[in-house]
Amino acid sequence: MDMTSDEKYIQEMIDENSMEGYQKIDKYNYATIDKLAYHYKEVLRLIGEDPRREGLLDTPVRVAKAMQFLTHGYDLDPVEILNSARFKEDYRQMVIVKDIEIYSMCEHHMIPFIGKAHVAYIPNGYITGLSKIARVVDAYARRLQVQERLTTQIKECIQDALNPLGVAVVIEAKHLCMAMRGVQKQNSVTTTSDFTGAFTRKETREEFIHLIGSRLS
Repeated sequence: MDMTSDEKYIQEMIDENSMEGYQKIDKYNYATIDKLAYHYKEVLRLIGEDPRREGLLDTPVRVAKAMQFLTHGYDLDPVEILNSARFKEDYRQMVIVKDIEIYSMCEHHMIPFIGKAHVAYIPNGYITGLSKIARVVDAYARRLQVQERLTTQIKECIQDALNPLGVAVVIEAKHLCMAMRGVQKQNSVTTTSDFTGAFTRKETREEFIHLIGSRLS
């Protein structure tokens, strides 16, 4: 099916990176981009800008593309991600993936919060690919979120998909809605945690906290 003129224009913008010597692979819904771009054009007008100004001509489409990417987690199934690399393995010690970068959007102001997640689980007959843990974090982070819910969703997904002996999740993040507006505290960091199973025991939880705080020599 032939693309409309708007779709051709959007495709040209998507493909513009190829001229820079690399291929950028993103998935976009053209119809959604068109609708978002229309509204972002109106937003520019409402804040006192001129959408016809040279520097802003392509801004509505660029923002529409960015918003689709920043919220692409809605299109991902975190349980399916884990099950795509689920292996039977007789290992019953702690598995930790730490310092997983988080880029999410606060649902209250739609302003980013940025940080890192530390995730651990104790297998109970099955393990998953290490990269899948990071992908699960990303699948939930790339949505409109609050940090508390994000922490619990990651924990519950791993618990439900792998049925391990326990799961631990700690997230540390800086919220730009606190730094750029409102209280304007640039150095504040929010920490959230959630635990299941073996990690509810003090000794196991303390081992986890110690390990995520240590560095390889």
